[in-house]
Amino acid sequence: MPRKRPEPACLLRAQLLKYQAQIANHRSIDGPRRVIDDMPSLEQRLQEILDITNSISRPPTNMLFFVMYDITSNKVRRAVVKYLARMGCHRVQKSIFLADVSAEKCRQIQSDLAQVQAMYENDDSIFIVPLSVDYVRSMKVIGKNVDFDLIMHSASSMFF
Repeated sequence: MPRKRPEPACLLRAQLLKYQAQIANHRSIDGPRRVIDDMPSLEQRLQEILDITNSISRPPTNMLFFVMYDITSNKVRRAVVKYLARMGCHRVQKSIFLADVSAEKCRQIQSDLAQVQAMYENDDSIFIVPLSVDYVRSMKVIGKNVDFDLIMHSASSMFF
């Protein structure tokens, strides 16, 4: 009777094991170029950030951090995107997520992403940058026609 393979720790690890097998078999790993997924509008993404920073019920034990990555493989990048979304991270840009999760979940994300990085030969990079709520509130958006100060309710107005 054949031995059963051990179950991967998470879906991300399972997908990356498949990716490694494809590298070993020298098959094309990326296939045709396509859009990873549709992004919410900028206003929706800003609203998600506001919901995090302005939440009264935000647990004091939660950690706020950015996850930023530069991953060349579409398959690995897609797996990381799905994994971060499943872990409760909010997509800010195509390669940047904002997370507001418990310290335990933060350590798990760091560990899982470190495993991803170690699984195959690459020049990819993943950054995890801790933040404070004040830094997020002072964020500025450049390049779109969005008045972030107005959205954040931080603009001062005087009426005469």
